[in-house]
Amino acid sequence: MKDGFIKIAAVSPDMRVADCVYNAEKIAEAMSHAAKDGAHLLVLPELCLTGYTCGDLFLQRTLTDGAEAALAKILSDTKKLPVAALIGLPAVREGKLYNCAAVIYRGKLLGVVPKKNLPNYGEFYEKRWFCSAPEENAGIRLCGGNAPFGTKLIFQCASMDGFRFAAEICEDLWVPEPPSVSHALAGALIIANLSASDETIGKAEYRRSLAEGQSSRLVCAYVYADAGCGESTTDMVFGGHNLIAENGRLLAECAPFSTGRCSAVVDLQLLSQERRRLTTYPESRAAGYETVTFEMETADTDIAEREIARQPFVPEDGAERGRRAEMILTMQAHGLKKRLEHSHAKHAVIGISGGLDSCLALLVAVRAMDLAGRPRGDVLAVTMPCFGTTARTKGNAALLCESLGVEFRSVDITEAVRLHFRDIGQDENDHDVTFENAQARERTQILMDIANKHGGLVVGTGDLSELALGWATYNGDQMSMYGVNASVPKTLVRHIVRYAADRTENEPLRRALLDILDTPVSPELLPAEGGKISQKTEDIVGPYELHDFFLYYAVRCGFAPRKVRRLAETSFSGIYDGETIDKRLKNFYRRFFAQQFKRSCMPDGPKIGSVTLSPRGDWRMPSDAAAELWLAELE
Repeated sequence: MKDGFIKIAAVSPDMRVADCVYNAEKIAEAMSHAAKDGAHLLVLPELCLTGYTCGDLFLQRTLTDGAEAALAKILSDTKKLPVAALIGLPAVREGKLYNCAAVIYRGKLLGVVPKKNLPNYGEFYEKRWFCSAPEENAGIRLCGGNAPFGTKLIFQCASMDGFRFAAEICEDLWVPEPPSVSHALAGALIIANLSASDETIGKAEYRRSLAEGQSSRLVCAYVYADAGCGESTTDMVFGGHNLIAENGRLLAECAPFSTGRCSAVVDLQLLSQERRRLTTYPESRAAGYETVTFEMETADTDIAEREIARQPFVPEDGAERGRRAEMILTMQAHGLKKRLEHSHAKHAVIGISGGLDSCLALLVAVRAMDLAGRPRGDVLAVTMPCFGTTARTKGNAALLCESLGVEFRSVDITEAVRLHFRDIGQDENDHDVTFENAQARERTQILMDIANKHGGLVVGTGDLSELALGWATYNGDQMSMYGVNASVPKTLVRHIVRYAADRTENEPLRRALLDILDTPVSPELLPAEGGKISQKTEDIVGPYELHDFFLYYAVRCGFAPRKVRRLAETSFSGIYDGETIDKRLKNFYRRFFAQQFKRSCMPDGPKIGSVTLSPRGDWRMPSDAAAELWLAELE
């Protein structure tokens, strides 16, 4: 199992009520299909070997003996299949009948998990035939051998780190404190539910929400296999509604009355990392649990079918993107409003360049003034053209400010920077880092002094992606009095500005926003060429869509560099080749480590999402940490 990926399937095979021989054939076929499809784990429905709707036939020894013989046939027929399976059947232990899940692998019965009768559930149906599971684990003789028997069993693949699963049956999912809580606390990362849940109007939606919620609550993969259309329809119908969820996210679903099968690639490393990151998550310990270990030899999992978000910070659904953009703008504006009120600032002072980040900061500042019931003229926007400023960006800055109704000023810093060059002995024709940073620091000085002069507060414009890469001048654009974009990545900044353009009825504002979106990202610190931007950020550090991808999976998920690279190569296949991804990923790690000192003293700013690099909040890192271990993985 490379990088923690395994494939799981949930299948409702064709079946006939009480025909164990037929059902065994179909289960073996399902196991064979799952193995060919690369699945490591197959979950089948409750009592699928006999049918859930057998009624009083469960008390017929012919049926229970037939079920045991059918399970023995499955064990014999699937010895060479490299897939673990959970099969529902009635099983007799010490003269009592139990509703069970048999866990098998390569012809071996690993264990049997009985269902525990729960208060107010199954009172008039299952308790007629089945005994409740004993409190403690025991043993069972089945198919000519002995196997562990009990609800406190964890099945672990010794050769695949993290591949630990447990089983529960049907309504265990529906109760307030299901057994899966204990299973998760015992270290299981996968919870399999063998179910026979009949279909009624609205039940599928509720069932889906339960599976998603349980996987989120327990930080696990939750696999739900439901009885299908072969069941008796005397009083109910069954639809084979199968679900696979991972930490609150639905990975795969087989809708009721459809194919009866679904599969998904689950990331066990991600689940393990999430549990480790959540320090309030209880340590893996639960009383009375027994671990059943088995070996599994299998090829690496193909992750191409796993959905890997190319822009993990940006929702794919258009409507959800709009809702997300609106919420972010609201959060940013409320944060700034509070800071303006607390500091008694008369103005919000913003350096406006005609680029994306300052555009978003200006939109936030205007919204903050609207929320506070203050005139938009209390926003003081300052453009500061110099050697690299183009007519396009300067014009967009002016149009943006005019259409939003804020106070707009232009302060040409060219002569001030030249004087500074003379003071420090810098050759103006030497376009080195001093040439660039002197302009950025001059702009910050002007903003700070204008804020002092007018009782204002300087609003920072730098975004999360720039903070990750350190793409900011220390004590230049790195500094402000409140950074509203500090936890908004560049890929998301673009969509928020697009959202503002799409919803405005102010045509000049819309034109300005659309042209800003179409302008190459640039700090405009090097002289323009032919009146056009000569310094394009993404040509220097790499595409922001790659860096935001790296940032999410490296920081939010805590993945190792080799896994981040593998995910990127899969997600960006056909867009960037492996050499480009490797080059940009190495650059990301170098810059991320080397530029921490800029983040260690970054200004306050509102946390927007699950990834933030504030040294006071979610990211604590020494400024002199070495990147060698991370870079070595990429060699």
